[in-house]
Parts: sequence; C-alpha cells; structure tokens
Amino acid sequence: MPKLQPIPSRFMLRHNERRALLLIGDILTLIAALVMGLLIWSGGDETLRFSLDFLRNTPAWFFSLPIFWLVLISSLYDENRAADWSQTLRVITFVAVIALAFYSLIYFFNPPKSLPRRGVAGFIGSALVLNLLWRLIYINVFTTPQFLRRVLLVGIGETGQIILRIITSMRPMPFVMIGIIDDDPEKINTEIMGLKVLGGNDRLLEIIHQYDVTDLIVAISGKMSGNMFQALLDAREMGVDVTRMPVVYEELLKRVPIRYLEADWILRSFIDQVRVNVFSDLSKRLFDLLIASIGIIVSLPLYPLIALAIVLESGFPIIYTQIRMGRGAIHYSIYKFRTMRQDAESNGQPQWAEENDRRATRVGLFLRKTHLDEIPQFFNVLKGEMSIVGPRAERPELVEWFQQHVPFYRARLLVQPGITGWAQVNQRYAATIDETIEKLEYDLYYIKHRSLAMDLRVLLRTPAMIFGLKGR
Repeated sequence: MPKLQPIPSRFMLRHNERRALLLIGDILTLIAALVMGLLIWSGGDETLRFSLDFLRNTPAWFFSLPIFWLVLISSLYDENRAADWSQTLRVITFVAVIALAFYSLIYFFNPPKSLPRRGVAGFIGSALVLNLLWRLIYINVFTTPQFLRRVLLVGIGETGQIILRIITSMRPMPFVMIGIIDDDPEKINTEIMGLKVLGGNDRLLEIIHQYDVTDLIVAISGKMSGNMFQALLDAREMGVDVTRMPVVYEELLKRVPIRYLEADWILRSFIDQVRVNVFSDLSKRLFDLLIASIGIIVSLPLYPLIALAIVLESGFPIIYTQIRMGRGAIHYSIYKFRTMRQDAESNGQPQWAEENDRRATRVGLFLRKTHLDEIPQFFNVLKGEMSIVGPRAERPELVEWFQQHVPFYRARLLVQPGITGWAQVNQRYAATIDETIEKLEYDLYYIKHRSLAMDLRVLLRTPAMIFGLKGR
C-alpha cells in the first residue's frame, strides 16, 4: 500500500505544550494583577501618584508576589487538575484566602503604616479574578475536542484494557479516542468499553488518514508481528506520535505502572535510567545542605513554642526518635516532634497511621496536619541520612512486610528517603495495600525521573500540601 501524506496536528496540544500554555497565561494574568495592585495602591492615597518614582520606591518584595502565587498554585500544572473547574476554583480561592490571612497576620504585627494594605489587597483580589478568568477560558477553549490529540489504541489485550480504562475514567478525557486496532480477527468490528475495533495492521494507515489520527498508543504486551511493526514505522513517518502504554500511563498518572509489568521491564526501563553520575549526586547533596540549613534557621523560632505545647499537654519527651530504613537498607534514627501518647505502641508492634489517629495528642494532631512534627528531620539531612526530596522513610519491620506483599517495594531503597516527596504531594498517607502500591508507583516515578528540576517541582508543591492541612 503506498504511504499516505503526513497528517497535520494543527493546534492539538501535547502535555508539555499544555503546561507551557498554562504557565504563560498565569504569568500574564499575574503581571496584570500586579499592575492593578500598584494602581489601587497609588490611587488610594492623595500623597502618592503612579509614576517611575513610585515604582522605584515600591519595596522589592511586592514584585515577588506573583512568584509566591505561582508556587502555591503549582498543583494546577497537572493537566488533569487544570481541566477540572471545581479543583481549579478550590485551589485558586484557597490560595487567595491563605495569602490574605498570612499577610494580615504580618501586617498587624508590624508598626502602623509600615506596610502597604491597599496594594497587597488589590493584587490578591485582582489575581483571584484574573487567574480564575484565564483558567475558565483554558477549560472552555483548550480542553475542547479541537485542541485534543486524536488517539488510536493499538492492542486491546490486558494492558490495552488497563490504559483504556484509565483514559475513559478521566473527566474530562485527555484525548479524543477514535478507536482500536488489533490483529485478532475475532475482535474486529466488536466494541470494547465503548470503542470499536476498526481493523488490523493492514488498515492502520488508512484509518489514520480517515480520522486525522495524531497519536498511537501501543499496548501490545506479547510478541509483535513484523507487519504490525512496519505499519507503526510507516505511521511514524507520517508524523503520527507512537507511544508505548507504560509511557502514557506515566504521563497521565505521573506514576510507574508496577502492577501491570514484568520484572524485565523494571530492569530495562527503570534500573538502567536511575543511574546518576557523581556530579548529580554532588549537586543533590549541596542542594540538600542549602535547603536544610535554611529550614533550620527559619524554623528555629518555632522549637520553643512547639516544645512548650507538647510538654503542657502530655509531658516529655519532646523529640521522638525511631529507627527507619534508608538508602541501601541502612538503619538510622529519625528525629520528629512527639505527636502521640507515650503508650501509642505499648505492644511493640508497628502500626499504620490513620486519619485523625486516636493515639495522637491534640497538639500532635495539629503538628501532623501541618507537618511541623517533621522539621527536626532537617538535622537528619545535614547528617546525610536523608534528603530533602525522596521516598518517605519507613520502619524496617514495615519494609520487610511490604516487600512480601507489594511488587518491587525494595526498589525505594535505591535512593535516600526524603522529608517531602513526589508520593507525598500527590497522595495522602497510605492505609491499605492498594494505596501502598499506588504510593510506590509515585516513588518509583520520582526515582526514575529524579533531578534537581524534579526536586524543585516537589518543593514548589509542598507548601500547598502544608497549608491544605493534608498531613495525618
């Protein structure tokens, strides 16, 4: 069959293009909000006038307000969250409330008229309205079918059904699903999960041209025929993106699909990619030392207040140490402010943390919700036992138990545990085996893709987790 002409993708945006579009739109709206804040500030005082002198005398921290706003809404750069209006409304409104409350606290504890009131209020109000307006435009325009990739699923065996179930369960759907290609003659012209099997590899190029397909998701877990392989190569030459199912799984869920893959895939696609050079390790260590030092300096004033609250409610000890398993299965003592009663594990058996754990004190519940109980772990980072970003440290007894029930669990020990991590900012505490498997998928995704850029991404999302009181 002669090769067909390339398929134009027009304005059908890929994942990275969507994130770039969201960021550009947010930056522009926040710059506009900053200008509005300055205009409200200068216009509300007869002694001030919007001019170059006014801008020169404006404190530098005022111009950094858009940066803090971007940090707090960083969770909305996940394309699935960005396409959900209820999540967008909740996050941006919450950020505005937190920003206003935080600045009000600072304002009232400073000398009168030493800080601007109208300017900051003007920025927060303008940012709330303009940011919501831009995100509403994005949802109503850029998530419509005209801007979505048009996808064919190649292979509808077990892995094909898994990825199809994930895609069709998302609201709104991340792609326009055109149909399925499969070489099994018994499946052709049947319907699976609402999608029709349009044909085999012999019709692939024809179907691509007929339906303006932009992407193929290859979910063939067994041996691929030579004809199918050639058809996929021809499709790629036409400009169609060809992506394997595990890669799409990772892009959509930001997790590694350990439940659906064999150990040899982990070795080929995971272990080979987690090797880092000495410079990467050195840069991460320097990054850890810098952030830990800043964290200790900033949090030091909180130590006497937290210590006093713990002692007044439940006495000593203030700092709680516990054996955890670190990189390479090395044991170390982790430091935390004590949040539970002294007899929380009187039987000596480790237990999963629960929502509003009954073993926790009232002060302890607050510390756990805000993650303030974990700030002594900065000293673990300085000692080299932990990193700022990494998988959550677990007790040796739990690690031994998990590795018997959760596939590839011990792979978490390839890197140092962290105070915060990709799993922590994406998922609440795991309390079941299924949740532990999901958490491990996030951890392995981080290990596979880890870099300073990834660490910064996690750090940017951590404040939203803290202010959202998502600890347990």
